[in-house]
Amino acid sequence: MTNALSKRLSILLVILALSGCDLIDGLKEESDQKFGDQHFKTAIALIELHKVRTGAYPETFSDIQYTGDWDMIVAHSVSYKKLEEGYELNIVRGWVGTPELNYPEDFWSGLGVRKTNVGGLTSNTP
Repeated sequence: MTNALSKRLSILLVILALSGCDLIDGLKEESDQKFGDQHFKTAIALIELHKVRTGAYPETFSDIQYTGDWDMIVAHSVSYKKLEEGYELNIVRGWVGTPELNYPEDFWSGLGVRKTNVGGLTSNTP
Protein backbone atom coordinates (compact mmCIF):
# COMPACT_ATOMS: atom_id res chain seq x y z
CA MET A 1 0.00 0.00 0.00
CA THR A 2 1.38 3.38 -0.92
CA ASN A 3 1.91 6.10 1.63
CA ALA A 4 -0.68 8.38 -0.04
CA LEU A 5 -3.31 5.62 -0.06
CA SER A 6 -2.57 4.80 3.57
CA LYS A 7 -3.08 8.47 4.54
CA ARG A 8 -6.37 8.64 2.64
CA LEU A 9 -7.66 5.49 4.32
CA SER A 10 -6.63 6.84 7.72
CA ILE A 11 -8.44 10.12 7.06
CA LEU A 12 -11.52 8.25 5.85
CA LEU A 13 -11.56 6.10 8.99
CA VAL A 14 -11.28 9.17 11.22
CA ILE A 15 -14.15 10.88 9.36
CA LEU A 16 -16.32 7.77 9.64
CA ALA A 17 -15.55 7.43 13.34
CA LEU A 18 -16.39 11.08 14.03
CA SER A 19 -19.62 10.99 12.04
CA GLY A 20 -20.63 7.84 13.92
CA CYS A 21 -20.21 9.70 17.22
CA ASP A 22 -22.98 12.12 16.24
CA LEU A 23 -25.27 9.20 15.44
CA ILE A 24 -24.49 7.49 18.74
CA ASP A 25 -24.96 10.73 20.69
CA GLY A 26 -28.33 11.26 18.99
CA LEU A 27 -29.47 7.73 19.86
CA LYS A 28 -28.25 8.14 23.43
CA GLU A 29 -30.11 11.42 23.86
CA GLU A 30 -33.31 10.01 22.36
CA SER A 31 -33.05 6.90 24.56
CA ASP A 32 -32.44 9.03 27.66
CA GLN A 33 -35.60 11.01 26.88
CA LYS A 34 -37.74 7.91 26.26
CA PHE A 35 -36.51 5.93 29.27
CA GLY A 36 -36.66 9.01 31.50
CA ASP A 37 -40.21 9.79 30.40
CA GLN A 38 -41.37 6.22 30.98
CA HIS A 39 -39.66 5.92 34.36
CA PHE A 40 -40.94 9.28 35.61
CA LYS A 41 -44.53 8.48 34.63
CA THR A 42 -44.30 4.96 36.06
CA ALA A 43 -43.02 6.37 39.35
CA ILE A 44 -45.97 8.77 39.51
CA ALA A 45 -48.42 5.95 38.77
CA LEU A 46 -46.94 3.75 41.51
CA ILE A 47 -46.85 6.57 44.07
CA GLU A 48 -50.40 7.73 43.32
CA LEU A 49 -51.72 4.13 43.39
CA HIS A 50 -50.08 3.65 46.80
CA LYS A 51 -51.99 6.72 48.03
CA VAL A 52 -55.28 5.40 46.63
CA ARG A 53 -54.75 2.07 48.38
CA THR A 54 -53.43 3.33 51.73
CA GLY A 55 -54.70 6.90 52.01
CA ALA A 56 -51.18 8.36 52.22
CA TYR A 57 -48.12 8.79 50.07
CA PRO A 58 -45.33 6.30 50.83
CA GLU A 59 -42.60 7.37 53.24
CA THR A 60 -40.01 5.96 50.83
CA PHE A 61 -40.22 4.59 47.31
CA SER A 62 -39.39 1.10 48.61
CA ASP A 63 -42.56 1.18 50.78
CA ILE A 64 -44.69 0.74 47.65
CA GLN A 65 -46.19 -2.76 47.58
CA TYR A 66 -47.23 -5.09 44.77
CA THR A 67 -44.73 -3.85 42.23
CA GLY A 68 -43.48 -5.92 39.35
CA ASP A 69 -39.82 -6.61 38.66
CA TRP A 70 -39.75 -3.97 35.92
CA ASP A 71 -41.32 -1.37 38.21
CA MET A 72 -38.37 -1.39 40.58
CA ILE A 73 -36.00 -0.32 37.79
CA VAL A 74 -37.73 3.03 38.19
CA ALA A 75 -36.31 3.39 41.70
CA HIS A 76 -32.86 3.95 40.18
CA SER A 77 -34.13 6.58 37.74
CA VAL A 78 -35.96 8.93 40.10
CA SER A 79 -35.47 10.42 43.53
CA TYR A 80 -38.56 10.53 45.74
CA LYS A 81 -39.15 12.47 48.93
CA LYS A 82 -42.43 12.62 50.82
CA LEU A 83 -43.30 16.18 51.80
CA GLU A 84 -45.71 17.48 54.42
CA GLU A 85 -48.27 17.81 51.62
CA GLY A 86 -47.56 15.77 48.51
CA TYR A 87 -44.12 14.74 47.36
CA GLU A 88 -40.99 15.73 45.48
CA LEU A 89 -40.07 13.63 42.47
CA ASN A 90 -36.96 14.24 40.38
CA ILE A 91 -35.66 12.44 37.33
CA VAL A 92 -32.02 11.45 37.87
CA ARG A 93 -31.43 9.04 35.03
CA GLY A 94 -32.82 8.08 31.65
CA TRP A 95 -30.98 5.34 29.83
CA VAL A 96 -27.38 6.32 30.60
CA GLY A 97 -27.66 10.07 31.15
CA THR A 98 -30.08 12.54 32.69
CA PRO A 99 -32.87 13.63 30.35
CA GLU A 100 -34.48 17.05 30.27
CA LEU A 101 -38.20 16.43 30.57
CA ASN A 102 -41.02 18.93 30.27
CA TYR A 103 -44.78 18.37 30.49
CA PRO A 104 -47.73 20.70 29.93
CA GLU A 105 -49.40 22.26 32.95
CA ASP A 106 -52.46 20.01 32.75
CA PHE A 107 -50.24 16.90 33.07
CA TRP A 108 -49.69 17.80 36.73
CA SER A 109 -53.39 18.23 37.54
CA GLY A 110 -54.60 15.98 40.34
CA LEU A 111 -51.12 14.72 41.21
CA GLY A 112 -49.34 15.14 44.52
CA VAL A 113 -46.09 16.34 42.93
CA ARG A 114 -45.14 19.62 44.65
CA LYS A 115 -41.47 19.87 43.63
CA THR A 116 -39.57 18.47 40.66
CA ASN A 117 -36.65 19.09 38.33
CA VAL A 118 -38.98 18.32 35.41
CA GLY A 119 -40.25 21.33 33.51
CA GLY A 120 -43.85 22.49 33.35
CA LEU A 121 -44.91 22.38 37.00
CA THR A 122 -45.97 25.92 37.81
CA SER A 123 -48.33 25.52 40.74
CA ASN A 124 -49.66 22.28 42.08
CA THR A 125 -51.35 22.93 45.37
CA PRO A 126 -53.92 20.63 46.93
